[in-house]
Amino acid sequence: MFKIFPGFHLLEAYHKNRHAQKYHPSAWTKKLLKLAFVLIVTLTLWNLPSDSFGIEGLTVVQQRVIAIFAFATLMWVLEVVSSWATSLAIIVLMLLFTSDSGINFMTDKEVVGPLLSHKSIMATFADPVIMLFIGGFVLAIAASKTGLDAVLAKVLLKPFGTKSENVLLGFLLITGLFSMFVSNTATAAMMLAFLTPVFKQLPPEGKGRIALAMSIPVAANLGGMATPIGTPPNTIALKYLNDPEGLNMALGFGEWMAFMAPLTIALLFISWFIIKSIFPFSQKTIQLEIEGEMKKDRQTYIVIVTFIVTVLLWLTDKLTGINSYTVAMVPVAVFALTGVLTKYDLEEINWSVLWMVAGGFALGYGLNASGLAANAVKSIPFAEWSPLLILIVSGLVCYMLSNFISNSATAALLMPILAVVCTAMGDTLGSIGGTATVLIGIAIAASSAMVLPISTPPNALAFSTNYIKQNDMVKIGLIMGVISLVIGYTMLYFIGKAGLL
Repeated sequence: MFKIFPGFHLLEAYHKNRHAQKYHPSAWTKKLLKLAFVLIVTLTLWNLPSDSFGIEGLTVVQQRVIAIFAFATLMWVLEVVSSWATSLAIIVLMLLFTSDSGINFMTDKEVVGPLLSHKSIMATFADPVIMLFIGGFVLAIAASKTGLDAVLAKVLLKPFGTKSENVLLGFLLITGLFSMFVSNTATAAMMLAFLTPVFKQLPPEGKGRIALAMSIPVAANLGGMATPIGTPPNTIALKYLNDPEGLNMALGFGEWMAFMAPLTIALLFISWFIIKSIFPFSQKTIQLEIEGEMKKDRQTYIVIVTFIVTVLLWLTDKLTGINSYTVAMVPVAVFALTGVLTKYDLEEINWSVLWMVAGGFALGYGLNASGLAANAVKSIPFAEWSPLLILIVSGLVCYMLSNFISNSATAALLMPILAVVCTAMGDTLGSIGGTATVLIGIAIAASSAMVLPISTPPNALAFSTNYIKQNDMVKIGLIMGVISLVIGYTMLYFIGKAGLL
């Protein structure tokens, strides 16, 4: 992905290392044991008597959805295969065993109950949210092709001067800004590449290198919270919040940024204070040298104008009536028609993320369309639970899981369940601001998880520089994670109570 992106060598090294670890001969025994465990659990749930689940009126199709959900959860948590491969397996399993286009003797609706629509399962890959992702990827690719990203970084960092602490703030804010619109992973790789010459200027015995290296993953993770396209959990939350057949909140791009961007900026300044306090600079000044020039041709000006127009359309979606999903297709069309985007550039799109998200959507569709979610909600007295308990527990579960598995996978697992549970609770959640508080809280919790090198790709990339020790990352990640959760959830609570969501 993003071979034309500054810092691609870091991304390539990271992915090669991950591949080598996953497919090392010594890892195969563990993988096979994990796979055997997953299959045993899945097949057990698949074949248990239906009354074992305690859900009234459970059909065979619904039971299979439970088994597929368990399969997805275990495969994602245990990382038996890549997250996107698990998502692809979810879609195929649902098509074969729960849809109206499944295996004949396995999908007799007289025996297994109402079937899911195969068209709807396949349509999860063409969900409007997927188009939002593609639009974001295309903008990033165009910015890299024209050199706009390097020039923007150079121009935006210039006002911060040469004082070491101010340079640190500059990298935090600029990384956060880029990650609002560009993949967090690509942003981290790009900014770490810009930091390479800076590291050479700092003395090895000081803590300045640690501070700068830590600033990149922290800012990339936090910056992604600010916009719906900043990170997959945001777009997943937006899908369930805006679903016409669900909550139908019509939450726009500009509305999301209105409360999430200030939160992100506040967290970036807090992280600056914490990082510079824990890892103080021994050298007081740094000379910045960022290489890369912007091409001065027709395509560059097309990219600049299109980028500005797209962002403005996103911010004014309520005024124009054009939703953020439709706006995302504007740069794709403009760049394709003007030659900025070629068929080779389409290979740069991170298709694995799209498959990952689509599998989560298919899982959500199966839970809802089969009637399983509604039946489960009726069977389990969620309405008797404290709204505050649901808010806190869901956030903590998401935070804990996201530190060990993909935050996209975590969101894909939790969002569909919580959307149904919270909707079923109705006005009960009014005391905490409603369902939106819980779902957006999940997005915040997912982005706050950055304790370990494996927690997020930006963490892994920063750790690979060898300037950071794992205990350094744990220390900053835990402090910023807790602060992010506390401030983020407090903000959501009061915004929800005020009826602004």
